[in-house]
Amino acid sequence: MRSVMAPRGDAPAADSASRTLVLGVDGARRIVQCGPNVATVLGRAPEDLIGRPAAELVGEEGKAELEGLLEAIGAGQERTAVLTVLRAGRGPSADAVVTAQPLVGAQEGGSPAGLLFVRVALPPSERYQDPALMRRALLDDPITRFGASLDLDQSARGLVDVIVPHFCTAASVLVLESLVAADEVHAESGSAVLRRIAVTSDDGNPMWTATFPVGEVLVFPEGTPYREVMETARPVHLPHIELDAASDIARLWRRGPAGELLTGVSMVLLPMIARDTLLGFIACTRVPGFRKFDAYDVEIGMEFAARAAIVIDNARLFSRERATALALQRSLLPNRLSAPSSVEVRHRYLPGSKLVEVGGDWYESIALPGARVALIVGDVAGHGVRAAVTMGRLRTALHTLANLELPPADALHVMHELMIELGEQEPHFATCVYAVYDATTGTIEIASAGHLPPLLAGPGGDNEFLQVPPAPPLGVAGGAAIESREFTVEDGSVFVIYTDGLVENRGRDIDDGLARLQDVFGPGSVDRPMEELAKATLAGVYADHHRDDIAVLIARLRRLPDDRCASWILPAEPAAVRRARGLVRTRLEEWGLEDLTYTTELLASELITNALRYAPGPIELRLLFERTLVCEVLDRSAALPRLRHAEDDDENGRGLLVVSQLAHRWGSRRTAAGKVVWCEQTVPGVDPDPSEQVSAWPGESHHLE
Repeated sequence: MRSVMAPRGDAPAADSASRTLVLGVDGARRIVQCGPNVATVLGRAPEDLIGRPAAELVGEEGKAELEGLLEAIGAGQERTAVLTVLRAGRGPSADAVVTAQPLVGAQEGGSPAGLLFVRVALPPSERYQDPALMRRALLDDPITRFGASLDLDQSARGLVDVIVPHFCTAASVLVLESLVAADEVHAESGSAVLRRIAVTSDDGNPMWTATFPVGEVLVFPEGTPYREVMETARPVHLPHIELDAASDIARLWRRGPAGELLTGVSMVLLPMIARDTLLGFIACTRVPGFRKFDAYDVEIGMEFAARAAIVIDNARLFSRERATALALQRSLLPNRLSAPSSVEVRHRYLPGSKLVEVGGDWYESIALPGARVALIVGDVAGHGVRAAVTMGRLRTALHTLANLELPPADALHVMHELMIELGEQEPHFATCVYAVYDATTGTIEIASAGHLPPLLAGPGGDNEFLQVPPAPPLGVAGGAAIESREFTVEDGSVFVIYTDGLVENRGRDIDDGLARLQDVFGPGSVDRPMEELAKATLAGVYADHHRDDIAVLIARLRRLPDDRCASWILPAEPAAVRRARGLVRTRLEEWGLEDLTYTTELLASELITNALRYAPGPIELRLLFERTLVCEVLDRSAALPRLRHAEDDDENGRGLLVVSQLAHRWGSRRTAAGKVVWCEQTVPGVDPDPSEQVSAWPGESHHLE
């Protein structure tokens, strides 16, 4: 039987599996004083020890080590050794931890020169004898210590570490599976699905954890005591499990090793009930050789189980609230990021609160027709669920506006009107930066509403914060109108947009944060892998406990290769249709897309015919071969086409219907000079939408190696 040493802050030494005797030793190394428990620890009367040489405590083999301890007392030093002490009437010897501690003072009148602390392990027959000690060990300090945790697994581990060894030699905690899954917990029958979340023992037998593994999900069979405690929600007391009873449990459970472990043990199953709901139970076992459980033990155990149930229920409620908040955040943030094949995008999201991991920051990367991409980062003022809900509304609206292909400034203006409307119910405002990069021209158009400036790092090692026309945050009345600005981007540049939590906190000025961000994207950064850049961007922010929410979007901007883009200017005359067909046929043969020739010729004919009918001036035809094949027709009319169903006697109105039937998708958008009508076809063998999947939980991708 090994001695279990209770660390500082645990139950008193007397409550553990050992007892300590204090002896006073004088300068002549004789025992001059002893504690009143000498008979319990060594089986001797006090008069048999007082006045005797301390060397008589041990046998011949331990005298040299004891002499070293006594010499340490004379030298004013403290020393500890493991010795075999002699015990009268309780066997010839027992292992003990002996500590010598010197004293300072006069040694007259039999005063001791030092103390010997003799700590002897209890024999199995003497453990669990004093109910008062068990009650104090279980119910005083431990509940407060492991109850401070709101983590279900950590609380369960703390629970079994207290109940073993102070109440039993082996224990396991089982709770409803619905509780672990953070679902609503209702009253369950005996057939409820349970999960074992903690197991421990102090007898050194690995069979306990092997036979009753942590994490196991199970339903106990009828006829077993485990099923009984779930059906009755009352403690089940088995003072002594005979071989036949243990074999029956193992047979019904179809778990042979359980019969061997349970043979001869004393067991009590303690239900954990909180809010009048059975959450699970604690299985407590004392192996043969220890005092068997009695009715008073069951009473003490139930008092402990009642308090433990409150701890488990608090952890359950916290887990459910946290799971709800995370589910809300994940549903509001994008589950994928899309971009043209020439643009590489990475993101990072980190909530400011560790308790409720939701916030008002968001990011978007939305592939647009014509090898373009919308890059967006926004920040709703505030934290927590309210900010997250407002963020979800704005993100959904902005995603719709992006798909409608509104220019950045126009999209933010609509968002501003939406925030004004929301502010009538509850005051809110938000900042946002909206950029659209065109991979065919290498230009990026940016609009900002009260947001920090984007950072553009060029391939030559230089970087700068782009100066965008200022505008007030969304939802703030008055101020300048939202305007956009267009920049020409060097091929391979890195574009960074972010929220203020990345560059500003209580202990750092925003200028210092902006300078740090520039250092991260300094010379040589453009050539680094995007994952390395993303990690470097958030390096060190996890140690800041007062940070704001953080959202970062990083994009490496490259143009679409020249051989994947073709453009022609056609005159506004009927012969342009025939010429367009020939140009399309020749280009698709060069790209190896002969299978799409007939359909593309027909689509181009319909779009050009529509432009000839409604738009003045020359027409531009463009073909883009990316993950899909895009056909675009640009004209000088601002009127957007509308799909309609023509009547049987109508001569017109069927062109766009043909386009909508043949193309994978189609649409239109206004430009500064007119409009663009486009249609898209899938390319055989190419995934049209290989979007980057967003991490399973906020901040996860920061840890990916």
